[in-house]
Amino acid sequence: MKSRDEAFALLSEYTKSESLIKHALSVEAAMRWYARHFEQSDNEINKWGITGLLHDFDYEQFPDPTPPDGHPYKGNKILEKLGYPQDMRDAIMGHAQYTGVERKTLMAKTLFAVDELTGLITASVLVRPDRSLHTLTPKSVKKKMKDLRFAAGCNREDIRQGAEELGVDLTQHIQNVINGMREVADQLGLAGVSAAE
Repeated sequence: MKSRDEAFALLSEYTKSESLIKHALSVEAAMRWYARHFEQSDNEINKWGITGLLHDFDYEQFPDPTPPDGHPYKGNKILEKLGYPQDMRDAIMGHAQYTGVERKTLMAKTLFAVDELTGLITASVLVRPDRSLHTLTPKSVKKKMKDLRFAAGCNREDIRQGAEELGVDLTQHIQNVINGMREVADQLGLAGVSAAE
Protein backbone atom coordinates (compact mmCIF):
# COMPACT_ATOMS: atom_id res chain seq x y z
CA MET A 1 0.00 0.00 0.00
CA LYS A 2 1.30 3.45 -0.92
CA SER A 3 1.84 6.00 1.81
CA ARG A 4 -0.38 8.98 2.43
CA ASP A 5 2.53 11.26 1.39
CA GLU A 6 2.81 9.45 -1.96
CA ALA A 7 -0.94 9.77 -2.47
CA PHE A 8 -0.87 13.48 -1.67
CA ALA A 9 2.05 13.98 -4.10
CA LEU A 10 -0.03 12.26 -6.81
CA LEU A 11 -3.04 14.46 -6.03
CA SER A 12 -0.84 17.58 -6.17
CA GLU A 13 0.71 16.51 -9.48
CA TYR A 14 -2.67 16.29 -11.21
CA THR A 15 -4.69 18.88 -9.26
CA LYS A 16 -3.74 22.54 -8.96
CA SER A 17 -7.13 23.97 -7.93
CA GLU A 18 -7.18 24.89 -4.24
CA SER A 19 -10.91 24.14 -3.96
CA LEU A 20 -10.46 20.64 -5.47
CA ILE A 21 -7.57 19.90 -3.10
CA LYS A 22 -9.71 21.04 -0.17
CA HIS A 23 -12.53 18.81 -1.43
CA ALA A 24 -10.09 15.87 -1.49
CA LEU A 25 -9.00 16.66 2.09
CA SER A 26 -12.65 16.89 3.19
CA VAL A 27 -13.51 13.52 1.70
CA GLU A 28 -10.35 11.99 3.17
CA ALA A 29 -11.28 13.26 6.64
CA ALA A 30 -14.85 11.96 6.36
CA MET A 31 -13.56 8.58 5.15
CA ARG A 32 -11.10 8.29 8.04
CA TRP A 33 -13.84 9.25 10.52
CA TYR A 34 -16.19 6.58 9.15
CA ALA A 35 -13.43 3.93 9.02
CA ARG A 36 -12.85 4.47 12.75
CA HIS A 37 -16.62 4.51 13.35
CA PHE A 38 -16.93 1.14 11.61
CA GLU A 39 -14.00 -0.17 13.70
CA GLN A 40 -11.64 -0.80 10.80
CA SER A 41 -7.98 -1.72 11.38
CA ASP A 42 -5.29 0.99 11.23
CA ASN A 43 -4.28 -0.22 7.76
CA GLU A 44 -7.88 0.02 6.56
CA ILE A 45 -8.32 3.49 8.08
CA ASN A 46 -5.30 4.59 6.07
CA LYS A 47 -6.64 2.92 2.91
CA TRP A 48 -10.07 4.52 3.31
CA GLY A 49 -8.42 7.91 3.82
CA ILE A 50 -6.22 7.58 0.74
CA THR A 51 -9.24 6.43 -1.30
CA GLY A 52 -11.02 9.64 -0.30
CA LEU A 53 -7.93 11.73 -1.01
CA LEU A 54 -7.54 10.33 -4.54
CA HIS A 55 -11.16 9.85 -5.62
CA ASP A 56 -11.12 12.95 -7.87
CA PHE A 57 -7.37 13.35 -8.48
CA ASP A 58 -7.80 13.07 -12.28
CA TYR A 59 -10.88 15.31 -12.49
CA GLU A 60 -9.15 18.64 -13.20
CA GLN A 61 -7.19 17.25 -16.16
CA PHE A 62 -9.80 14.79 -17.44
CA PRO A 63 -13.23 16.25 -16.52
CA ASP A 64 -15.13 14.64 -19.42
CA PRO A 65 -17.00 11.62 -17.98
CA THR A 66 -16.57 9.60 -21.19
CA PRO A 67 -14.55 6.37 -21.13
CA PRO A 68 -11.74 5.53 -21.62
CA ASP A 69 -9.99 8.86 -21.00
CA GLY A 70 -12.39 10.77 -18.75
CA HIS A 71 -12.87 10.91 -14.97
CA PRO A 72 -12.67 8.46 -13.18
CA TYR A 73 -11.70 6.01 -15.95
CA LYS A 74 -8.35 7.69 -16.64
CA GLY A 75 -7.54 7.93 -12.93
CA ASN A 76 -8.36 4.25 -12.49
CA LYS A 77 -5.78 3.34 -15.17
CA ILE A 78 -3.15 5.55 -13.56
CA LEU A 79 -3.80 4.07 -10.11
CA GLU A 80 -3.65 0.53 -11.51
CA LYS A 81 -0.26 1.26 -13.12
CA LEU A 82 1.00 2.62 -9.81
CA GLY A 83 -0.08 -0.54 -7.98
CA TYR A 84 -3.05 0.76 -5.97
CA PRO A 85 -5.30 -2.11 -4.82
CA GLN A 86 -8.40 -3.25 -6.69
CA ASP A 87 -10.89 -2.56 -3.86
CA MET A 88 -9.71 1.03 -3.69
CA ARG A 89 -9.99 1.51 -7.45
CA ASP A 90 -13.43 -0.12 -7.49
CA ALA A 91 -14.61 2.29 -4.77
CA ILE A 92 -13.32 5.25 -6.78
CA MET A 93 -15.04 3.99 -9.93
CA GLY A 94 -18.25 3.39 -7.97
CA HIS A 95 -18.43 6.93 -6.57
CA ALA A 96 -19.47 8.11 -10.05
CA GLN A 97 -22.94 6.71 -10.73
CA TYR A 98 -22.48 6.89 -14.51
CA THR A 99 -19.70 4.25 -14.53
CA GLY A 100 -22.22 1.57 -13.56
CA VAL A 101 -19.66 0.05 -11.15
CA GLU A 102 -21.50 -1.52 -8.23
CA ARG A 103 -20.60 -0.40 -4.71
CA LYS A 104 -20.03 -3.75 -3.00
CA THR A 105 -17.79 -2.85 -0.06
CA LEU A 106 -18.41 -0.68 2.97
CA MET A 107 -15.52 1.52 1.81
CA ALA A 108 -17.14 2.04 -1.60
CA LYS A 109 -20.55 2.82 -0.07
CA THR A 110 -18.95 5.28 2.34
CA LEU A 111 -17.04 7.12 -0.40
CA PHE A 112 -20.26 7.59 -2.38
CA ALA A 113 -22.12 8.68 0.76
CA VAL A 114 -19.64 11.37 1.82
CA ASP A 115 -18.54 12.80 -1.55
CA GLU A 116 -21.41 15.14 -2.45
CA LEU A 117 -22.21 15.84 1.19
CA THR A 118 -18.76 17.32 1.92
CA GLY A 119 -19.39 19.82 -0.87
CA LEU A 120 -22.76 20.84 0.54
CA ILE A 121 -21.29 21.16 4.04
CA THR A 122 -18.42 23.33 2.76
CA ALA A 123 -20.85 25.60 0.90
CA SER A 124 -23.04 25.82 4.02
CA VAL A 125 -20.07 26.96 6.13
CA LEU A 126 -18.86 29.53 3.61
CA VAL A 127 -22.12 31.52 3.78
CA ARG A 128 -22.11 31.61 7.61
CA PRO A 129 -20.91 34.85 9.25
CA ASP A 130 -18.40 32.92 11.39
CA ARG A 131 -17.27 30.60 8.54
CA SER A 132 -16.84 27.83 11.11
CA LEU A 133 -17.44 24.10 10.87
CA HIS A 134 -17.46 24.05 14.65
CA THR A 135 -20.82 25.81 14.89
CA LEU A 136 -22.51 24.14 11.90
CA THR A 137 -25.47 21.85 12.64
CA PRO A 138 -27.18 19.17 10.54
CA LYS A 139 -30.38 21.23 10.75
CA SER A 140 -28.66 24.12 8.98
CA VAL A 141 -27.29 21.80 6.26
CA LYS A 142 -30.71 20.18 5.73
CA LYS A 143 -32.26 23.62 5.31
CA LYS A 144 -29.69 24.44 2.61
CA MET A 145 -30.32 21.04 1.03
CA LYS A 146 -33.97 21.99 0.46
CA ASP A 147 -32.96 25.16 -1.41
CA LEU A 148 -32.09 23.70 -4.81
CA ARG A 149 -30.51 26.96 -5.98
CA PHE A 150 -27.97 26.79 -3.16
CA ALA A 151 -24.81 24.87 -4.16
CA ALA A 152 -26.77 23.67 -7.18
CA GLY A 153 -23.91 21.40 -8.26
CA CYS A 154 -24.34 19.17 -5.19
CA ASN A 155 -26.51 16.20 -6.08
CA ARG A 156 -29.13 15.92 -3.31
CA GLU A 157 -30.35 12.53 -4.52
CA ASP A 158 -26.82 11.09 -4.27
CA ILE A 159 -26.61 12.41 -0.69
CA ARG A 160 -29.91 10.75 0.27
CA GLN A 161 -29.08 7.53 -1.55
CA GLY A 162 -25.61 7.43 0.01
CA ALA A 163 -26.96 7.64 3.56
CA GLU A 164 -29.52 4.96 2.70
CA GLU A 165 -26.87 2.60 1.27
CA LEU A 166 -24.81 3.07 4.43
CA GLY A 167 -27.84 2.42 6.60
CA VAL A 168 -27.34 5.67 8.51
CA ASP A 169 -30.10 8.19 9.26
CA LEU A 170 -29.55 11.29 7.09
CA THR A 171 -29.35 13.73 10.02
CA GLN A 172 -26.84 11.49 11.80
CA HIS A 173 -24.87 11.05 8.56
CA ILE A 174 -24.59 14.82 8.14
CA GLN A 175 -23.37 15.11 11.74
CA ASN A 176 -20.84 12.32 11.18
CA VAL A 177 -19.37 14.01 8.11
CA ILE A 178 -19.26 17.37 9.93
CA ASN A 179 -17.39 15.62 12.77
CA GLY A 180 -14.86 14.19 10.32
CA MET A 181 -14.33 17.50 8.55
CA ARG A 182 -13.92 19.35 11.86
CA GLU A 183 -10.70 17.38 12.40
CA VAL A 184 -9.12 19.20 9.43
CA ALA A 185 -11.07 22.48 9.69
CA ASP A 186 -7.85 24.54 9.77
CA GLN A 187 -6.54 22.94 6.56
CA LEU A 188 -9.89 23.53 4.90
CA GLY A 189 -10.00 27.18 5.95
CA LEU A 190 -13.26 26.46 7.78
CA ALA A 191 -12.19 26.90 11.40
CA GLY A 192 -13.91 30.29 11.65
CA VAL A 193 -12.88 33.90 11.36
CA SER A 194 -11.44 35.72 14.34
CA ALA A 195 -12.82 39.04 15.51
CA ALA A 196 -9.65 40.74 14.25
CA GLU A 197 -10.24 39.68 10.65
